[in-house]
Amino acid sequence: MTIRLLSPLFIFFFLGSVLLGFAACKGGSEASFENRSPATYVSLASCASCHQTELGDWQGSHHDLAMQEASVETVLGDFNEATFTYAGITSTFYQRNDTFFVRTDGPDGQLQEFKIDYTFGVTPLQQYLIAFPGGRFQTLGIAWDTRPRASGGQRWFHLYPDDAIDHNDPLHWTGRYQNWNYMCADCHSTNLNKNYFFEDDRYETTWSDLNVACEACHGPGSNHLAWAEAKEDGEPESEDYQKGFTFQFKEAGSEEWVMNTETGIAQRSTPRQKDVLIDTCATCHSRRGGLDDEFQPGDLFLNHFRPALLSEGLYHPDGQIQEEVYVYGSFIQSKMYEAGVTCANCHNPHGLELRAPGNALCSSCHLPTKFDTRDHHFHEPASPGAQCVNCHMPEQTYMVVDSRRDHSLRVPRPDLSLKLGTPNACNQCHIDRSTSWAAEAVKTWYGELRLSKSHFGEALHAGRVSSSAAEPMLVQLVRDETQPPIARASALSLLTENANTSSLLAIQDGLGDDDPLVRYAALRSLDVVDPNTRLRLSYPLLTDSIRMVRIEAARVIAPISSQNLTIVQQTLIGQVVEEYIEAEQFNADRPESHLNLGLLYAGRGRFGEAEAAYRTAIRMNPSNIQAYVNLADLFRSLGRDTDGESILHEALRTAPQAAEVHHALGLLLVRQQRLLEAIEPLGKAADLLPENARFNYVYGVALNSTGDTNRALAVLERASRRHRNDRDILMALVTIHRDTGSLQTALQYARALLALVPNDQAVRQLTAQLRAQLQAQGPG
Repeated sequence: MTIRLLSPLFIFFFLGSVLLGFAACKGGSEASFENRSPATYVSLASCASCHQTELGDWQGSHHDLAMQEASVETVLGDFNEATFTYAGITSTFYQRNDTFFVRTDGPDGQLQEFKIDYTFGVTPLQQYLIAFPGGRFQTLGIAWDTRPRASGGQRWFHLYPDDAIDHNDPLHWTGRYQNWNYMCADCHSTNLNKNYFFEDDRYETTWSDLNVACEACHGPGSNHLAWAEAKEDGEPESEDYQKGFTFQFKEAGSEEWVMNTETGIAQRSTPRQKDVLIDTCATCHSRRGGLDDEFQPGDLFLNHFRPALLSEGLYHPDGQIQEEVYVYGSFIQSKMYEAGVTCANCHNPHGLELRAPGNALCSSCHLPTKFDTRDHHFHEPASPGAQCVNCHMPEQTYMVVDSRRDHSLRVPRPDLSLKLGTPNACNQCHIDRSTSWAAEAVKTWYGELRLSKSHFGEALHAGRVSSSAAEPMLVQLVRDETQPPIARASALSLLTENANTSSLLAIQDGLGDDDPLVRYAALRSLDVVDPNTRLRLSYPLLTDSIRMVRIEAARVIAPISSQNLTIVQQTLIGQVVEEYIEAEQFNADRPESHLNLGLLYAGRGRFGEAEAAYRTAIRMNPSNIQAYVNLADLFRSLGRDTDGESILHEALRTAPQAAEVHHALGLLLVRQQRLLEAIEPLGKAADLLPENARFNYVYGVALNSTGDTNRALAVLERASRRHRNDRDILMALVTIHRDTGSLQTALQYARALLALVPNDQAVRQLTAQLRAQLQAQGPG
């Protein structure tokens, strides 16, 4: 089994908290647009004169107020010599004439005066942008709570209240992780071009409208203006159904929702054929990484962005929101999405408000006589428990005060909470009751059938905890096309940790799946297979129509030797590898991209470029521990362990509690046959990160190699209790107990290992040998 030192890291970032809305266009053919010149942006003013109704809806919306120049009219915070103390620093907010200032800790930790240049957002909080050298704008970590005082608002607060973020922390407001140009800009302005120049480490960021205006959703409008002028002149081309735009949100024909009186649920008259509206929303309302800034409304989302899967830390195993994930990844799990619902079915496309208040919105597609009744929700009418959203879209609070609803629109499952430790809507309201009480209530109301339904979360949970049942459950989920593609893709991503022989067949199936998320995740799963198999399986996807998939295939293939490849194969691989490099270089202002480039260059034998990329990642973020570890590993491959040892000691000066660095240093000392010296850093790594099975395994084996067998067994047995299904730990316990003559104990561990890998012939043979040895010893 081949395992890479590090899977590529992708940073996903803050994008806003309300759904993007859109106006629909009439359906028809696209032929009339072919001869038009490329459209250009014309700005909001050009739209306003003809679209007064839409303008009226939009004005005052979150899109309108997404970003504004700081002025007496736009600044909502208290700048009347107000003070706020955080992490020992007292910041002061004040105003001189019509200009606003804050005196707070700067990049060196010292108090400085900063001018407020822009406001950012409007409710329930407002942030402030400050200009820095090099074209940067930074988001102040202290925000203004715009809620009414009676609701706890009208106060300054810090966005990381439970931490003590100082100027040395990567999350300090002056650092790269609070940089507007990368983190926020493209979703708060229209026609945003980041324009980062790596050589000078500076930005020349531009936009056509400061806020989220018409063309952010409809695309550049110059040809639409030409269409409108032609219409006034009576020209035939003015009948262009797209009205000068390059795409339409609405599909050909009229979309109608027809109520099915038997089920009580409305159905689309025609299935949704494309996701152009949802894709346009997703560019901002998703947890994703950008591949370029060339997206135009109407483009495919996955050609320009790489969305997060249902990863641990971002989502609970059943797909409920955990971290800030911004709607898209939740919504595409839902039965609403599967049924053809789009963002604009529920949200006004211009004002962004809901199309109807409370349960009236849901009742437009769900018969109130069937669903808005006590027989359905078992709560008092008009009570919080009778509100559809409280059961099916529970809230979670982010950024201290910003409550957002889960858009996976799920049925409450407290029984899954008992199995998986996930939250559920029942106990989020009934905080004084147990989860068992909630599960029993659901069982009483809806019967055993509700609790007996399997859920993809069970497989994802099994994969996350490395359960012995994980591999078959994940394989089954990957192959179940009735499940949401994002869940199937997430199952594939977990097979890298739970790989077995049958896993490869599921990965092969995933590579040919119709859904690009599944194909992408299948490619990521190939990291653990041998190079020849990896090349054979991933090569066809180098020509995939989806850019996200295509460049992931390039990443997977990049480290494989080209010795036995044809010129045609080498050329294609080289072309798509360059496409991958371009995507990472687009994010050259991020240390993570240089880390990814270092991995790619090292795999391609471009060692000088790899070293430079890792050193850039370290320079940009000295606390980027993985960059130090990867650079040391690069030095190992080049026979430069002395340089590697130096870089690891440098890392420990920066982060003395970094378990990964201690582990890497221990391995380096083992390679240099300094085994006794290696014990200390290997033990430190295991102590600092006991949940890391590999660190404990290596430490135990190293102890045994020095002759300290008792300590080795103590470490491995403790690790085995924590990681009951780790094969390497079990095998080490089998062999060490066997070698010390404890055959009965060795056989117990062998049986546990065999239960994990029943088809592994080597383990079966080892177990049989232990049985035979015990039988040969006879009783006692």
